[in-house]
Amino acid sequence: MVLSITLIIIIITVAVSLYANSNPELYNKLVFNPYQVVHRKEWYRVFTHAFIHDQNNILHLIFNMYVLYSFGNAVESILLNQLQGLGILYYLFIYIGGIAIATLPAIIKHKDNYNYNSVGASGAVSAVLFSTIAFVPFSGGIGIMFIPISIPPLVFGVLYIAYEMYMQKKGGTNIAHDAHIWGAIFGFVFTLLFVPGAFSNFVMQLLSAVN
Repeated sequence: MVLSITLIIIIITVAVSLYANSNPELYNKLVFNPYQVVHRKEWYRVFTHAFIHDQNNILHLIFNMYVLYSFGNAVESILLNQLQGLGILYYLFIYIGGIAIATLPAIIKHKDNYNYNSVGASGAVSAVLFSTIAFVPFSGGIGIMFIPISIPPLVFGVLYIAYEMYMQKKGGTNIAHDAHIWGAIFGFVFTLLFVPGAFSNFVMQLLSAVN
């Protein structure tokens, strides 16, 4: 049986998260800390933090991996069907690019704050989710937890960004909402601009929905 890239990422992330949670020294080496990234040139933290999750909140890991499994397989399948083997590289760039781009706001804002730490794959997962929206803005529907209805993916995306912006402005949640926003923007824009045929397909679906 050949495992999908999505499933491989999930397995690695769960394994590293669980191991790091039982190894404080490793956890501290992998965590995203803008101060150490900028002033100590530990740039690897920009990427490693996505493979560990809050050691006091297992739901953080479960939720991220559930969303990644739900939408990652769809994006991976679309890319493989359209681009064959090259689709794997596009998918990995969306995921890894989402990790990196999601850290930019924190690097700018907290580069001198030694006490700021962040973990989790939320930025990358948001990139994959919004890549899905770019591919199928109106096909099917996305359900919102505990609400027994589904809405068009593009509408969900608008509501998602609005919610994240509101929560970021409100503050006090201990969640990097700006990482979610920038990861989402990256996944959406990269897909439309760099995946062959994605932009024209998006426009056609948009015009079809309007008409």
